[in-house]
Amino acid sequence: MADPSSYRPKPGQIPDSPGVYKFRDEHRRVIYVGKAKSLRQRLANYFQDLAGLHPRTRTMVTTAASVEWTVVSTEVEALQLEYSWIKEFDPRFNVKYRDDKSYPYLAVTLNEEFPRVQVMRGQKKKGVRYFGPYAHAWAIRETVDLMLRVFPVRTCSAGVFKNAERTGRPCLLGYIGKCSAPCVGRVGPEEHRELADEFCDFMAGRTGTYLRRLEKDMMLAAEDMEYEKAARLRDDIGALKRAMEKNAVVLADATDADLIAVAEDELEAAVQIFHVRGGRVRGQRGWVTDKVEAVDTAGLVEHALQQLYGDETGDAVPKEVLVPALPEDLDAVTQWLSGRRGSQVSLRIPQRGDKKALMETVGRNAQQALVLHKTKRASDLTTRSRALEEIAEALGLDTAPLRIECFDISHLQGEDVVASMVVFEDGLPRKSEYRRFQIRGFEGQDDVRSMHEVISRRFKRYLAEREKTGEWAVEEAGGRDGSGAADGPAGSGAGSGLGLGGEVLAGPAEENGRPKKFAYPPQLVVVDGGRPQVAAARRALDELGIDDVAVCGLAKRLEEVWLPDEEDPVVLPRTSEGLYLLQRVRDTAHDFAIRYQRSKRTKRIRTSPLDAVPGLGDTRKQALIKHFGSVKRLRQATIEQICEVPGLGRKTAEAVAIALAQAAPAAPAVNTATGEIIEEDDGGTSHD
Repeated sequence: MADPSSYRPKPGQIPDSPGVYKFRDEHRRVIYVGKAKSLRQRLANYFQDLAGLHPRTRTMVTTAASVEWTVVSTEVEALQLEYSWIKEFDPRFNVKYRDDKSYPYLAVTLNEEFPRVQVMRGQKKKGVRYFGPYAHAWAIRETVDLMLRVFPVRTCSAGVFKNAERTGRPCLLGYIGKCSAPCVGRVGPEEHRELADEFCDFMAGRTGTYLRRLEKDMMLAAEDMEYEKAARLRDDIGALKRAMEKNAVVLADATDADLIAVAEDELEAAVQIFHVRGGRVRGQRGWVTDKVEAVDTAGLVEHALQQLYGDETGDAVPKEVLVPALPEDLDAVTQWLSGRRGSQVSLRIPQRGDKKALMETVGRNAQQALVLHKTKRASDLTTRSRALEEIAEALGLDTAPLRIECFDISHLQGEDVVASMVVFEDGLPRKSEYRRFQIRGFEGQDDVRSMHEVISRRFKRYLAEREKTGEWAVEEAGGRDGSGAADGPAGSGAGSGLGLGGEVLAGPAEENGRPKKFAYPPQLVVVDGGRPQVAAARRALDELGIDDVAVCGLAKRLEEVWLPDEEDPVVLPRTSEGLYLLQRVRDTAHDFAIRYQRSKRTKRIRTSPLDAVPGLGDTRKQALIKHFGSVKRLRQATIEQICEVPGLGRKTAEAVAIALAQAAPAAPAVNTATGEIIEEDDGGTSHD
């Protein structure tokens, strides 16, 4: 590990001008490339106290052994040089988008005497007109097959073409009218090129002209009683319309645009791009990247633009690019894109209408791509086994944690405090054992106290049920028959799980064969949070005398793993399968808790005393709750304070105040014998 001060340049040596810089390691390999408006200011950020740097940046500067830079005239030149160097050196600490496949394009080889229509992948070639990319090659072939009726352009390979020239006989497509057969001289080079140009115009979105022309020719043929010609033209029109239907209109103004959306977490990001031409989605592609460097959404967008258009020119760069966040150097990026296209390019965030709706669709695709990427890793048996082993090694456990339970707290400004418990067995979610908790008796944003209560309630139930039914046991899998089904309750699928090591986790069961709530203890409890939440969970277990369950916490900010009584967190490698599994467990608990909290909040709003206010709709009710945080705080507000909510006049504010004053606040149910508040069933009945 190098000390950054050992290679830090003197402040006077670094120019205060735009440029691109490279960090090199001790072997002179380039490990990071960046650009800056001011090299002096940007590089100074890397040579501050290591404790103040982002962990990924800290790793980079301690891996590096030297830094060098190149001064350029403008920020646009810096952008171009940065892209070139990233492509040339492939630095390990730069964001690199990994394309999970080679996307096919529909290509027209206009650089040949007789242009050919074909499916192409890989590097683009000069003189070839490209359309796409498409998700699948068969989608291109279906479209081409329909359009060859109207535009019978050559589709054969060079070998087939030369063989037809030599023999004087066209291929099958020439006989059935789906090729103009230039190989045998049915059309000359000029006529065939005109067909290819018309094909390209139609694919570029100029469809109306050809449809109107064909319809006019059809009507004229019918008037001249050339019914066979009219029928053929009718079929041609139908073929073109079917080809157009394969790409539904998404933007009514025939827009040419690319829409880029990003879904990300602390470790990875997924990018999805929709290519819209002539108002229709002509293609889709996606990338996944590790967030090696400390980069935000705007930075991810800038990197995506560089990779997407770095080798493109002309019409391949659309007039409009819609993004979820604007790059930091917006003017430089816009100027660079305009230079690639040769005309002005608009780079913006859609605010309303069809474009915003389509951007939301692209965003959902990006989110699904990220989830799919993670679940593919989690679904593999070998990967899950390695993940559990890594967790056991990192946390110092004797065995792999075959059952993991994760807890999360959710509330809205201290109101409607709830908690969730999700269960993963053998690295996979066991949804039938998810549980939800209501937390009553106190209000406020005290996640630590809430976590202590939830852990206590969960394990009190476990101890009570263990006392009734006996200790849980680990039975050897030898009791299974040849089909893999286990004997007794463990094999019934009710509350049992097959361990990665070939063991069946068996537990107490009720008379109907179903396991009781909380009947099985986990090997590992994960809490969503840092050191305070972990300490609260450990304290709750200690108070109950449970010392055989490990506890850890996963903090969202830097994905650090916290252990009880440890001053420093455990930092798992960014590529660790164990970290991916912990992340997935934590995110599942978080989502489960949020859904429960939202359902309670919705129910509370629906049964609110605000329902009695005439003319107050759901939108303004929600605006009131959002502004004040709760009905309780709204009840304490003055009429003037209520009037501050957008959309509420004084008359409505007075009606709200009267309705709240007349409605008595609901009191929790109390046990008259003990004075304790009666709580809901911890287990709940609704599971994902």
